[in-house]
Amino acid sequence: MRVIILIFIVSTVISCSNSKKDVYTAKTDLDYDSLSSTEHPGKKLLEQNCYVCHNPTTNEKDRIAPPMIAIKKHYITSTTTKSEFKNTLQKWIKNPNEKDAKMFGAVRRFGVMPKTPYPEETIEQIADYIFDHDIEQPAWFEDHYNKERRGMGKGKRMGMQKRLTFEERGLKYALATKAELGKKLIGTIQKKGTLEALEFCNINAYQLTDSMSIVFKANIRRVSDKPRNPKNIASAKEYQYIQEFKTKIANNEEPQPIVVNTGNLANFYYPIVTNDLCLQCHGQPKKEIQPKLLESLKTLYPDDKAIGYGIDEVRGIWSITLN
Repeated sequence: MRVIILIFIVSTVISCSNSKKDVYTAKTDLDYDSLSSTEHPGKKLLEQNCYVCHNPTTNEKDRIAPPMIAIKKHYITSTTTKSEFKNTLQKWIKNPNEKDAKMFGAVRRFGVMPKTPYPEETIEQIADYIFDHDIEQPAWFEDHYNKERRGMGKGKRMGMQKRLTFEERGLKYALATKAELGKKLIGTIQKKGTLEALEFCNINAYQLTDSMSIVFKANIRRVSDKPRNPKNIASAKEYQYIQEFKTKIANNEEPQPIVVNTGNLANFYYPIVTNDLCLQCHGQPKKEIQPKLLESLKTLYPDDKAIGYGIDEVRGIWSITLN
């Protein structure tokens, strides 16, 4: 299922500080059971890795994969044990294929997800969280799911879509652009490898972001205090917001979008946080970043500053100007 189930991002062994190892270290089921929804490490992993494509805020028409609540409902029945669900999810992530898919409608619409080498520990914690806790679902999902169960298909869309706030619009545009970039990037990695994916980013990433700006009629930018492409250098104001988000992430606080109204426009800011996949090109040289890739980086980006990151660090922000 291009159920890009738990996608976006993934790869090598994580290099973290001791404090971050405490968050991502494997725990027993008993340990997990003692945690609240907000404390459970699987919640953050779900949002960072899966919501790139399975985000609950994306409307039904614009989706590139089903929401995670749909996966939960199709994979967990009244007789499914937690152990069975974890094993099924681990098996699927290791080898996504049409034969083993449980969501045939999603396969027809989105195709089979690309293979993404997530660490088993990451899948373990995400699966544990999904099994035990309520997860966010889109407003349209319940009606869609009930019609699907009754064999009615999609049916007609009900009612008028509510007017989105600046925060909701900004988040929608940022996540949709992230998903589009991620889909192209993961597909290139899967088919051609990381070196080719780097060249793809060099040629296409800026253009794709500009294209999404045209689609949404907004100015969408990715900026950083340590840019790879000099065009993505943060302004003084954006630098200030990057530091604010870094402080929140370092304190294990959930970052919230920042919206600044300026007359007829609104400026939206939201952090870009590193995960496993990011470290292939943004991690530690000769550790996560392989020597050949490092050589290509130096050739393509002579002034590259976007290396040396660990997991769960702010690499930059989405800076979006909305009418």
